[in-house]
Amino acid sequence: MKHSHISGRRFRGLTFVFIPGLVSVFTASVAAEPVPATNEEKLEPVTVTATRNRSKADESPRRVTVISREQIAQQQAITNDPGQVLANLIPSYSPSRQKLSNAGETLRGRDPQFLIDGVPQSNPLRDSSRDSYTIDLSMVERIEVIYGASAEHGLGATGGIINFVTRRAESGTVNQHIGLSVTTDDGDHTDGQGYKADYRISGAEGKWDYLVSGSWQERGLFYDGNDQPVGVAYPGELQNSRNYDLQGKLGYWIDDNQNIELSVNHFDLEGKNDYVPVIGDRAAGRATSARKGDPIGDPGYNEVTTARLSYNHANWYGNAIDANIYGQRFRAQFATTPFFPYTVGGDTRYDQTRNESDKIGGQFTINRRRMFDGWLDVAAGVDLLQDETKQVLAHTGRDYVPKTRFQNYAGFLQLDVHPTDDLTLTGGLRREHARLKVGRYATIDRSNVTQDNVTVDGGDPSFSEVLYNGGLTYQLTDWAQVYGSYSQGFGMPDVGRVLRGIATPGESVDSLIDLKPIVTDTQEIGARFDWARYGLEISYYESDSDLGQRLTERNGQWVGSREKTEIHGLEVTSHARVGDRHRFDLSYTHANGRSDTDGDGSVDTRLTGINIAPDTLRGSWHATWTDRVSTFVQAVHYFDRDIDNPELDFNGYTLVDASVSYALSLGRIQLGVENLLDKDYFTYYSQAARVSDEYYFKGRGRTLTLGYQVDF
Repeated sequence: MKHSHISGRRFRGLTFVFIPGLVSVFTASVAAEPVPATNEEKLEPVTVTATRNRSKADESPRRVTVISREQIAQQQAITNDPGQVLANLIPSYSPSRQKLSNAGETLRGRDPQFLIDGVPQSNPLRDSSRDSYTIDLSMVERIEVIYGASAEHGLGATGGIINFVTRRAESGTVNQHIGLSVTTDDGDHTDGQGYKADYRISGAEGKWDYLVSGSWQERGLFYDGNDQPVGVAYPGELQNSRNYDLQGKLGYWIDDNQNIELSVNHFDLEGKNDYVPVIGDRAAGRATSARKGDPIGDPGYNEVTTARLSYNHANWYGNAIDANIYGQRFRAQFATTPFFPYTVGGDTRYDQTRNESDKIGGQFTINRRRMFDGWLDVAAGVDLLQDETKQVLAHTGRDYVPKTRFQNYAGFLQLDVHPTDDLTLTGGLRREHARLKVGRYATIDRSNVTQDNVTVDGGDPSFSEVLYNGGLTYQLTDWAQVYGSYSQGFGMPDVGRVLRGIATPGESVDSLIDLKPIVTDTQEIGARFDWARYGLEISYYESDSDLGQRLTERNGQWVGSREKTEIHGLEVTSHARVGDRHRFDLSYTHANGRSDTDGDGSVDTRLTGINIAPDTLRGSWHATWTDRVSTFVQAVHYFDRDIDNPELDFNGYTLVDASVSYALSLGRIQLGVENLLDKDYFTYYSQAARVSDEYYFKGRGRTLTLGYQVDF
């Protein structure tokens, strides 16, 4: 029996980087493991499963980050907010909103495509902005991040790919894990307490292996740095919620080279509906807060079931074969908003919307490496996807967004050429063919749910695109490598926003320019340096789309404006090891972008915080003091950012987190502190993404988490 255990190698270096008014020692790519108490050794390069050609992380012609299980656990000792974990570990990822919605959390200024073991989690036909909340991170072994537009997994990756790779069965008859934690704010608030427990059992017997795991979490109310309740958001909340996740895997090894695996993951997160918002006053600087109360309607929730059947053959006549079929049932209900009124027995009530998306798909890939005396690698495959999505009114049974069927099939070919030992050239293409089918429907008046606005003729527009990529990596010396790439990504606009917002009678789905695909071009150049204990990576990118989508707020609704957009940015990550027990990490990212708001073909308006992250400086120090005691400290500074609209200017802030871990004779105990200095601040989204009293939220204040983990 053979299991694929992934190990990693990182470029290590130390350099002085000059920024106006600042001299910083930049340390470590976030993709590195915590400091071990042994001397550094070179490890095998990481194979990135999210790349269809099984490329190595340190051979890629674009930036790739692989976040290890140790890093995930290190962050979970401080916070269990997936958005916060991603923001802490992925350069160029926007600051977390600390809400159930991840709207405005972008990667390099555009939407990333979220995957679980290669299965799409994003729902671009009606983006509910919940796609990073479909699995508990205790189920995840590592996170693979591919930066920039990508067509490798089809629809949706205009900003990059974030692939959650789930845990595999461990060797041995029975392996078990138990994790327990309690979280509280630093004040005397019993309603601010939260709890989490997770359990996992796995093993192998003969040709079979298995894994069963589960987690349960209950979150309390969040408090800000001024010891006041953080406001609750209408669409959905992480605070005052509970969630559970169940995962099962069963694998059968036909022989040493081929196996079949069935995996199922069910994730459920629901608000407890114990608080109502106290609306703030943005002009006066007063944050939206919360008070005990009985909200109207049912709580918001995420309910997601993902199933995957995979077949892998490591050596079919010299070829590697990967085949998957998958399905996903996604339901995201939003809490009650002051829209969609209807009357029951003379009483006015308000309806709630729910996104419903059902996907089925398949992926087939064949790889042949080192052909013709080792100078050519070839990967080819076919992908199929059908996505049926609608947005319903949960209580009155009407469709706010009509049922939309998206069918997509694509074939791809990827070549890696190695003319010398030091030079690798890559190139490929992917042919996308997509068809959208919508029946005749009527839009709904948000001010009176029983009335129609206009009737829209249905249609079935189709789209075909050929997407290209190319790049090179060149090993200048044993310690220096340069790379460059060009890649395209294919995405659809938020179809649901377009369809529900039509206000002109006589429109036809076939004639809507707003439904044309988003094709994004990314160019990137970079360099990696590896000096044993020190490392550095620098990359510069440009991301352009002639017909992109920029979210704008009109009359209280978010709509997608189809505009030319151009984004560029710089990323610097590095790390240094001091002795065998200390590691320092620091990164700097810069991004800026503009869009063509007047349609003259020239970009003229700076993108706001709904798209672009602020310039960010992030550092951390991990120390192993003894075989039992280790500590971790991380700090992030978000720089001020001004744009064309002064109301959305951003006043930066600095946050510090810390944790200490102590190994017991059985298990390990950890104490983590989020926002160690108890900073009182308004979140980036609240300041820079939208002008709203209702969404003017502060961030979470000092929060303590005490946890215990044991494997046996």
